[in-house]
Amino acid sequence: MIERKIEAIFRIFEMDELSEEDRQLVESAKNATSGSYAPYSKFHVGAAVRLEDGTVVIGSNQENAAYPSGLCAERTALFAAGAQHPDVPVVALAIAARKGKRFLPQPVSPCGACRQVISGVEERYGCPIRILLYGTEGTLVSEGITPLLPLRFVENDMNV
Repeated sequence: MIERKIEAIFRIFEMDELSEEDRQLVESAKNATSGSYAPYSKFHVGAAVRLEDGTVVIGSNQENAAYPSGLCAERTALFAAGAQHPDVPVVALAIAARKGKRFLPQPVSPCGACRQVISGVEERYGCPIRILLYGTEGTLVSEGITPLLPLRFVENDMNV
C-alpha cells in the first residue's frame, strides 16, 4: 500500500487586504447575485471572471423547475467569457453568495461540476485561475483550482 498526503494552501483576506482589482472583481460577483434566478432554493450566487486583458464577465445561478436544467453562476460566467472572448485567458474568478439580502459569512465553494469546468478552463489557456471565494468574515483565495480539486481529470488522462 502507498499512502499519499494531499495538502491545500489557501489564504483568507479581509476586503481591505485585497488588491484593488481583486476587490473590484469581488464586488462584481456580489452585484451579479442580483441577476440570479433562484425561486426554489432562494440561494443567490454571483460570479465574475477577469480576463487577461482586464475585461470582466459576470454570471449568476439560473434555476429551473427541472433541477438538472439549471446552471451555476461559475459556469455561466466562464462559458460566457469563453463564448464572447475565446482567445483571451481567464486569470481570476470571484464567487459570492447570499440568502435573501444577506451575504454569507463564510465563503461558498464551487460545486464539483464547476470545479471540473474551472480545471478545464485552466487547461484550455495553460494558466492557473486565481479564485476568490467571498464571505463577509473573509475572502478565501486560492492560486488555481488544484487546492480545491487536487485529483482533477484533465485531457492527458484520456491519453492512456
